[in-house]
Amino acid sequence: MSVKEVLQNSEFFSCLTEEERQLMISTSRQVTFKKGENVHRSEEKCLGVIYITKGQLRTYIVSEDGREVTLYRLYGGDVCILSASCVLDAISFDVYIDAEEDTEGVVISAQTFKKIKSQNVCLENFAYKLATVRFSDVMWAMQQILFMGADKRLAIFLNDELAKTGSDTVKLTHEQIAKYMGTAREVVTRMLKYFQTEGIVELKRGELRVTDKSKLKKIIAGK
Repeated sequence: MSVKEVLQNSEFFSCLTEEERQLMISTSRQVTFKKGENVHRSEEKCLGVIYITKGQLRTYIVSEDGREVTLYRLYGGDVCILSASCVLDAISFDVYIDAEEDTEGVVISAQTFKKIKSQNVCLENFAYKLATVRFSDVMWAMQQILFMGADKRLAIFLNDELAKTGSDTVKLTHEQIAKYMGTAREVVTRMLKYFQTEGIVELKRGELRVTDKSKLKKIIAGK
């Protein structure tokens, strides 16, 4: 799809004036990111707002000892606003964004987005509504890390992956799962072996298959 077609599908485009629409179209560009590519890091200049059309982006923070904590992941149809954190005055923490798959989308110029937001209350409301949703995602991630046991966190993660893919198989390594959960690989390996002995999963190299969803849901429910 062209830049114009992508923007026309966005939630906010219809409430812009014709002049604002033309400005946004003319200052936006199509982008592609290869799997594993770093899309944004806080010390770099403000990239812009990314409208994802295909693929997956992961937003995360890095601890002082180098451990990555995934805040949330975005997919086709989602809008990444933290890649343009300069348009939100309240955002001051350092975040990183990587492409988890080959990803395509449109980058809306940060300067253009900020200019239109300052004069169009509809776009301003969209920006802060989106920031609120992402903040909720961040708080959910922190709640799991701080207050949930490793078994429940892993069960929630696996259940979410099944819901996203519609498959019984999760094609991720223990290292990748640990990265998404913000924990150590050894913890994931230990819990998966426990799940295997309980008949919940079957483990294979680079993937696993959930064999008993009911037991998985009981762990999530704390039963």
